[in-house]
Amino acid sequence: MPDRFYLIVDDVSWIERMVPLGVRLVQLRIKGRSASEIGRQLRQARAICSVHGAQLIVNDYWRIAIEEGCDFVHLGQEDLDTADLSAIRGVGLKLGVSTHDHNELERVLPLKPDYVALGPIYATRLKVMRFPPQGLARIGEWKRLIGDIPLVAIGGLTVERTNGVFQAGTDIVSVVTDVTLNADPEKRVLEWLAVTREVVS
Repeated sequence: MPDRFYLIVDDVSWIERMVPLGVRLVQLRIKGRSASEIGRQLRQARAICSVHGAQLIVNDYWRIAIEEGCDFVHLGQEDLDTADLSAIRGVGLKLGVSTHDHNELERVLPLKPDYVALGPIYATRLKVMRFPPQGLARIGEWKRLIGDIPLVAIGGLTVERTNGVFQAGTDIVSVVTDVTLNADPEKRVLEWLAVTREVVS
């Protein structure tokens, strides 16, 4: 994985703003748009990421990702129910997956994902979750279970909570609303980049 900070956004306009600041790992999670609009946004996002050396990850729309020549998709548990994993792996797409409990983790490990996401670590504003906050102890447990597979922590994360999350064992921190709902998203992204790269050094 190219970075320890992983930004998730819902429109290519965010990628236009944030990738030039130094974001190297970004997911485009589009909801409620037409296939043609999704394709247009993926093309634009892929071009921006290519120029800046960033990794684009496509949420859910694996067929369109294949059509547009993207190389990384993220699937939630519901997405796994209908996705053609043979087609995804057959064209060489990398795969990230969401997990929230042991049953889901057991389901995805045989897929040999390129990362495993765990969440929500803390209560989140993004959406109503049917799973309670996982807490820091679960991060360490998940890391022991998945071994060398990169672990992504997500849900309720802030810059101020970063050190504790890394100390608990995660490899990557993923953020949505702490940036997208921030009064100054660019400043917040720069703070995230500074604190996560400080951990690396």
